[in-house]
Amino acid sequence: MEPVHPPIGLLLARSAKAVSRAFDDALAAEGGSVSVWLILLALMRGGHRMQSELADEVGIQGPTLTHHLNGMEDAGLLLRNREPDNRRIHRIELTDGGRAMFHRLRRVAMAYDARLRSGFTEAELDMVRDLLERLAGNANPAPG
Repeated sequence: MEPVHPPIGLLLARSAKAVSRAFDDALAAEGGSVSVWLILLALMRGGHRMQSELADEVGIQGPTLTHHLNGMEDAGLLLRNREPDNRRIHRIELTDGGRAMFHRLRRVAMAYDARLRSGFTEAELDMVRDLLERLAGNANPAPG
Protein backbone atom coordinates (compact mmCIF):
# COMPACT_ATOMS: atom_id res chain seq x y z
CA MET A 1 0.00 0.00 0.00
CA GLU A 2 1.43 3.39 -1.06
CA PRO A 3 1.73 6.05 1.65
CA VAL A 4 -0.53 9.08 1.31
CA HIS A 5 2.34 11.46 2.11
CA PRO A 6 6.03 11.24 1.24
CA PRO A 7 8.13 9.78 4.07
CA ILE A 8 9.30 12.36 6.62
CA GLY A 9 12.93 11.36 6.13
CA LEU A 10 12.70 12.06 2.40
CA LEU A 11 11.07 15.46 2.95
CA LEU A 12 13.67 16.34 5.56
CA ALA A 13 16.57 15.27 3.31
CA ARG A 14 15.19 17.29 0.39
CA SER A 15 14.62 20.33 2.61
CA ALA A 16 18.08 20.07 4.16
CA LYS A 17 19.67 19.82 0.72
CA ALA A 18 17.75 22.86 -0.60
CA VAL A 19 18.51 24.96 2.49
CA SER A 20 22.19 23.95 2.46
CA ARG A 21 22.60 24.64 -1.27
CA ALA A 22 20.98 28.08 -0.97
CA PHE A 23 23.16 28.96 2.04
CA ASP A 24 26.30 27.88 0.19
CA ASP A 25 25.23 30.01 -2.81
CA ALA A 26 24.70 33.03 -0.52
CA LEU A 27 28.16 32.56 1.03
CA ALA A 28 29.75 32.01 -2.40
CA ALA A 29 28.45 35.41 -3.52
CA GLU A 30 30.81 36.88 -0.87
CA GLY A 31 33.71 34.58 -1.76
CA GLY A 32 33.03 31.96 0.91
CA SER A 33 31.50 28.54 1.37
CA VAL A 34 29.88 26.61 4.20
CA SER A 35 33.23 24.95 4.99
CA VAL A 36 35.08 28.27 5.07
CA TRP A 37 32.31 29.76 7.24
CA LEU A 38 32.48 26.86 9.72
CA ILE A 39 36.27 27.13 9.96
CA LEU A 40 36.18 30.91 10.43
CA LEU A 41 33.41 30.61 13.02
CA ALA A 42 35.36 28.01 15.01
CA LEU A 43 38.55 30.08 14.90
CA MET A 44 36.73 33.23 16.01
CA ARG A 45 35.19 31.33 18.92
CA GLY A 46 38.38 29.63 20.01
CA GLY A 47 41.28 31.87 19.08
CA HIS A 48 44.49 30.01 18.26
CA ARG A 49 43.65 26.39 17.56
CA MET A 50 45.41 23.18 16.71
CA GLN A 51 44.36 21.62 13.42
CA SER A 52 43.13 18.44 15.13
CA GLU A 53 40.87 20.46 17.47
CA LEU A 54 39.52 22.41 14.54
CA ALA A 55 38.77 19.20 12.62
CA ASP A 56 36.77 17.83 15.54
CA GLU A 57 34.77 21.03 15.95
CA VAL A 58 33.82 21.61 12.32
CA GLY A 59 33.41 17.96 11.35
CA ILE A 60 35.81 18.17 8.40
CA GLN A 61 38.59 15.61 8.59
CA GLY A 62 41.93 14.77 7.01
CA PRO A 63 42.70 15.79 3.46
CA THR A 64 39.47 17.76 3.07
CA LEU A 65 40.29 20.04 6.00
CA THR A 66 43.88 20.38 4.80
CA HIS A 67 42.61 21.37 1.35
CA HIS A 68 40.37 24.09 2.84
CA LEU A 69 43.11 25.35 5.15
CA ASN A 70 45.61 25.51 2.26
CA GLY A 71 43.17 27.59 0.22
CA MET A 72 42.39 29.85 3.16
CA GLU A 73 46.08 30.29 3.92
CA ASP A 74 46.82 31.09 0.25
CA ALA A 75 43.99 33.66 0.36
CA GLY A 76 45.59 35.30 3.41
CA LEU A 77 42.75 34.35 5.78
CA LEU A 78 44.80 32.35 8.27
CA LEU A 79 48.30 31.36 9.31
CA ARG A 80 49.48 27.89 10.27
CA ASN A 81 52.54 27.57 12.46
CA ARG A 82 54.22 24.35 13.50
CA GLU A 83 54.66 23.70 17.19
CA PRO A 84 58.38 23.85 18.04
CA ASP A 85 58.15 20.77 20.30
CA ASN A 86 56.15 18.68 17.84
CA ARG A 87 56.47 19.65 14.18
CA ARG A 88 53.45 17.49 13.25
CA ILE A 89 51.13 19.85 15.14
CA HIS A 90 49.97 23.05 13.44
CA ARG A 91 48.55 25.99 15.35
CA ILE A 92 46.06 28.01 13.33
CA GLU A 93 45.24 31.67 13.76
CA LEU A 94 43.19 34.15 11.77
CA THR A 95 44.77 37.07 9.99
CA ASP A 96 43.15 40.50 9.76
CA GLY A 97 41.87 39.38 6.35
CA GLY A 98 40.37 36.27 7.93
CA ARG A 99 38.59 38.34 10.55
CA ALA A 100 37.26 40.67 7.84
CA MET A 101 36.01 37.65 5.86
CA PHE A 102 34.36 36.31 9.01
CA HIS A 103 32.42 39.55 9.45
CA ARG A 104 31.35 39.60 5.77
CA LEU A 105 30.16 35.99 5.94
CA ARG A 106 28.51 36.61 9.31
CA ARG A 107 26.35 39.31 7.70
CA VAL A 108 25.43 36.82 4.95
CA ALA A 109 24.61 34.12 7.51
CA MET A 110 22.44 36.49 9.54
CA ALA A 111 20.58 37.70 6.46
CA TYR A 112 20.09 34.11 5.32
CA ASP A 113 18.74 33.12 8.74
CA ALA A 114 16.32 36.06 8.60
CA ARG A 115 15.24 34.89 5.14
CA LEU A 116 14.54 31.38 6.44
CA ARG A 117 12.58 32.75 9.40
CA SER A 118 10.42 35.08 7.29
CA GLY A 119 6.72 34.32 7.42
CA PHE A 120 6.99 32.32 10.65
CA THR A 121 5.89 33.40 14.09
CA GLU A 122 8.19 32.85 17.07
CA ALA A 123 5.81 30.11 18.24
CA GLU A 124 6.12 28.36 14.87
CA LEU A 125 9.92 28.65 14.95
CA ASP A 126 9.93 27.17 18.47
CA MET A 127 7.81 24.32 17.14
CA VAL A 128 10.19 23.76 14.20
CA ARG A 129 13.16 23.63 16.58
CA ASP A 130 11.35 21.17 18.82
CA LEU A 131 10.28 18.96 15.92
CA LEU A 132 13.76 18.90 14.40
CA GLU A 133 15.30 17.96 17.76
CA ARG A 134 12.74 15.18 18.18
CA LEU A 135 13.39 13.89 14.66
CA ALA A 136 17.12 13.84 15.37
CA GLY A 137 16.42 11.96 18.60
CA ASN A 138 14.28 9.43 16.76
CA ALA A 139 17.00 8.95 14.15
CA ASN A 140 19.57 8.22 16.86
CA PRO A 141 17.69 6.47 19.65
CA ALA A 142 19.38 6.13 23.01
CA PRO A 143 20.92 2.71 23.61
CA GLY A 144 18.80 0.66 25.86
